[in-house]
Amino acid sequence: MAGRVSTPGATVVSRALALLFAFDEQHRRLTLSELAARADLPLPTAHRLVGELVAGGALAKRSDGAYVVSRKLWTVGLLAPLPSGLRETAGPFLNDIHAATRATVHLAIREGIRTLYLERLTGRASVPVVSTVGSYLPLHSTGVGKVLLAYAPADVQEAALAQLTRFTPHTITHAGRLEKQLIEIRERGYATTTEEMTLGACSVAVPIRPLGPDGPVVAAVGLVVPNLRSHRAALLAALQVAAQGIGRSITA
Repeated sequence: MAGRVSTPGATVVSRALALLFAFDEQHRRLTLSELAARADLPLPTAHRLVGELVAGGALAKRSDGAYVVSRKLWTVGLLAPLPSGLRETAGPFLNDIHAATRATVHLAIREGIRTLYLERLTGRASVPVVSTVGSYLPLHSTGVGKVLLAYAPADVQEAALAQLTRFTPHTITHAGRLEKQLIEIRERGYATTTEEMTLGACSVAVPIRPLGPDGPVVAAVGLVVPNLRSHRAALLAALQVAAQGIGRSITA
């Protein structure tokens, strides 16, 4: 939910933001009544504010009557500050990896206890994945997510380990087992998954460190492939070269 803003002291801005924040990865299209409920607003108030948000270009109304976030608002969201030039700097490196492997390539950062996907490159031969640019997924079920979780502060790890959702029969939902994996990721410098987010999809990912091997992890880059039984070493080597190149080219 977006939060309780039906109290008398709530401002117009806070109510409008509650309506915008009612949208998330699982709620991309919402009816007026759903928006009102998720924003904790009276239906007449939601109706008035949603109309203004549509008129202002922040929301769009579909032919079926549902509302979605507009492309204009999505474009504004892309202006949110990231580690200096990360997405632009990473672009050529991601393109090189994709050209060499034809696998799905991901660039991601951590926001709270979720993975935010900044870039995704795919082709006709790529394994189907659920990620999209700008989407969020849990940290524990993907390669880039596990890398980001492994190097996250202790309180973030604790919060993430308390919310281990199962997506496939192979998703790790036992906190102790995942904690052991996070230690191994920090020791070896990369993470792998085997059908933990999507059946038929495995991944390998490495951290991006602007200040060298002992510096902070600001992002992760990864590949999604049908299996890791073959070519794992070559895929990992390509990712490590790319991550080092990206890290040298940005400032934290």
